[in-house]
Amino acid sequence: MPSSQQTLSIVCFIDALGWEVLRGRSFMEDRLPVRRKLRSTFGFSSACVPSILSGLTPREHRHWSFFYYSPETSPFRPLKPLGWLPSGLVDRGRVRNQISKAVKKAYGFTGYFQLYNIPFQHIDKFDYCEKKDLFRPGGLNRGENIFDLLERERVPYHVSNWRDSEENNLAALKADIVRGEIRFAFLYMASMDALLHQVGKESPLVDEKLAWYEQELTSLLEVAESHYPEVRLHVCSDHGMATVHTHIDLMSRIEALGLVFDRDYVATYDSTMGRFWLKNESARHAITEALLKEPHGRILSDEELQELGCDFEGDQYGQLIFLTNPGVIIVPSHMGLKPITGMHGYHPDDPDSDASLLSNVEPSTNPGAITDIFHLMRAEAGV
Repeated sequence: MPSSQQTLSIVCFIDALGWEVLRGRSFMEDRLPVRRKLRSTFGFSSACVPSILSGLTPREHRHWSFFYYSPETSPFRPLKPLGWLPSGLVDRGRVRNQISKAVKKAYGFTGYFQLYNIPFQHIDKFDYCEKKDLFRPGGLNRGENIFDLLERERVPYHVSNWRDSEENNLAALKADIVRGEIRFAFLYMASMDALLHQVGKESPLVDEKLAWYEQELTSLLEVAESHYPEVRLHVCSDHGMATVHTHIDLMSRIEALGLVFDRDYVATYDSTMGRFWLKNESARHAITEALLKEPHGRILSDEELQELGCDFEGDQYGQLIFLTNPGVIIVPSHMGLKPITGMHGYHPDDPDSDASLLSNVEPSTNPGAITDIFHLMRAEAGV
């Protein structure tokens, strides 16, 4: 059946399909000849994806790292007694996953939620930034996303269920294409990120995954072109992936200072960042001196954080931010207890942080950063 719409614009998001991941590889050059390197947003996907969907910086949409110090608003006080249980039990991945599912259901969180390895004895000091579904209208902590605009302008659209498999998301989009009623589609594909974390960007398994994406996207285009006179496809990502070569135990270095957690300081350790809230000058001096002695990273200045759009009201995500050098991860961290092969979340100036935009048409905007994908989507959807 012919479509009721003349043009279908598809934005396919492939998590971690970085510019350097694609370097030297053949991926859909014939179908997607327009290729742009995009500067990423500083932070993890928890910061990058909201920036893609809104065109806003983390400072503006208020999404950055998942956990932040806020004992007054923390929903996790009921979990604090779990801190008395043996860590060998409560820190197991399967146990944490089950507790995370129970918490998510109890509080009605609709966004991505995972407790990771935040210590239960301190969990009542932290709040969580992604309680709402980013891919729905009203999903941002502050500001509007592309779905707010699509709903308000009554643009018929399709958006993937990010909780579902890539195969199911492809099938769901094809079904909507065959109906011929949508004008814009956002296809969510997340498996590349997990693969790159596991095997790194040089692995032949990455080539196999890219071949699978090419096969599936070519099939998707064929279905779309049989139902729409014009099909515009843009494949984009949020960041790339660096190969990990060094592990540092930043947590032990700080704990060896003899400071008392929550009396002198509060800290959370992401894979590439240590974020600190300092409660007195002696703690500020001791922690700053310890971080300055760590050769595999540096403290980010307030001016640099402002340039990166990551200076937050009330120091929401930390008063002092330590960032590791590319290829260096903090192990153990509150995000994981074991080393992994690939990581992102480094400075946007690092080439492995660069994202990609691949298109079968010249973008009507002039994208140079992942925040520009939002403006591209607005133009493609006509809003």
